[in-house]
Amino acid sequence: MLRRALPRRPEARRLLVGTLLSAIGRGLTLPFLFIYLTDVRGLTDTRAGLAIGWYGAVTLVLSPLGGTLIDRFGARRVVLPCLLIEAVGTGSLALVDSSASAFAVMTVIAVGSSAIWSGQNTILASLTDDGERQRVFGLNFALLNLGIGIGGMTSGAIVDTDRPVTFLAVYLLDAVSYLMPALILLTLPGVGHRLGAGRVAGQPSPGGYLTVLRDRPFRRLVIFGLILTTCGYAQIEVGFAAYAVRVVEVSPRVVAWALAANTVTIVLAQLLVLRRIEGRSRTAALALVGTVFAAAWLVLGAGGLISTESAVLAALCVVACSAIFGFGETMLSPMMPALTNALATDELRGRYNAMSSMIFGISGVIGPVTAGPLLAAADGRVWVATVVGGCLVASLVALSLRRLLTPAQDGRVTAEPTSPEPTPATA
Repeated sequence: MLRRALPRRPEARRLLVGTLLSAIGRGLTLPFLFIYLTDVRGLTDTRAGLAIGWYGAVTLVLSPLGGTLIDRFGARRVVLPCLLIEAVGTGSLALVDSSASAFAVMTVIAVGSSAIWSGQNTILASLTDDGERQRVFGLNFALLNLGIGIGGMTSGAIVDTDRPVTFLAVYLLDAVSYLMPALILLTLPGVGHRLGAGRVAGQPSPGGYLTVLRDRPFRRLVIFGLILTTCGYAQIEVGFAAYAVRVVEVSPRVVAWALAANTVTIVLAQLLVLRRIEGRSRTAALALVGTVFAAAWLVLGAGGLISTESAVLAALCVVACSAIFGFGETMLSPMMPALTNALATDELRGRYNAMSSMIFGISGVIGPVTAGPLLAAADGRVWVATVVGGCLVASLVALSLRRLLTPAQDGRVTAEPTSPEPTPATA
């Protein structure tokens, strides 16, 4: 089953290794940024939330530029410098000592990450065909989460809010991890160059973001993604961690184990889920994701209600929430990028992927900024009700998308395997 999920081209396989290595560093820091800024560096909850939200705002502003640069000059020339900037930024988190420095460092990180996701997805799409693309994106996500889980388990055993030096160590290791995919990409000189035959580097590609926005099915997909990520992924670093530690009253170590459960679920279930969803409706799967995410938040809310009666059961609710969330991710991870690239053309593929990544930028602004006030209301119950309701609304939007797609775009017709066109050797 694993062999079938692997991409045929060796270049794509090596890029997947880079995903795993960089994800380990990401996992070292992912669950603890909000706790680090507040409990270690002394920022208020509001300022820490605003700093994290600022990262989302800067990413959002710069993502369209990243997509344009990818289409004009190739993903390689954009991703490599962004990985280096990201390494500098994440390492600099160890030096944060005030609100001003937190905002400055988050700005640097945002500059680096603004085009990494869209650039890497564009490269993977160029190295795979329609028949294998959904499987490869799913495998890429499984490796991403495997790395995050390994990093999370490691940091859970290391970090201690009473020992700031432990946080400094994990942020420096995270910085080093971003150099790994950059080194791998440097060993693949023929990968990541400009797509679209017969065009000269530096000239604008046909159309632009207005062309992308006129794509009605893609607009509906973006709306779905905005709602789901705002009430899902954007809550992991702030809402989930803060609710678990402050309302359910578990230790940061339990949060780390919860993320490990998320990883185990994804790693064990991803290949099986990929096999089950192949040839089935992508919009139906996306609707199911919203329902699964809602169920995960309900379980976490139950943990807050029983925390005073049974600390063990409350901790199990935190872990179960993360595991259920992970199951939903195994369906979302292959579907979103595969559907995005099914709608995209080569000339505008960078912009389509940039718009898709902007979903996380927008939700990254809304989620952290709103999580604090929502968590403060009624012992976090308002927050739980909001994220559960939002996930269910996203499911309805996904179902409405189906009638706008062809059977092939919706994944109900499996594309015949074809070899992707060779990547140009020069930009």
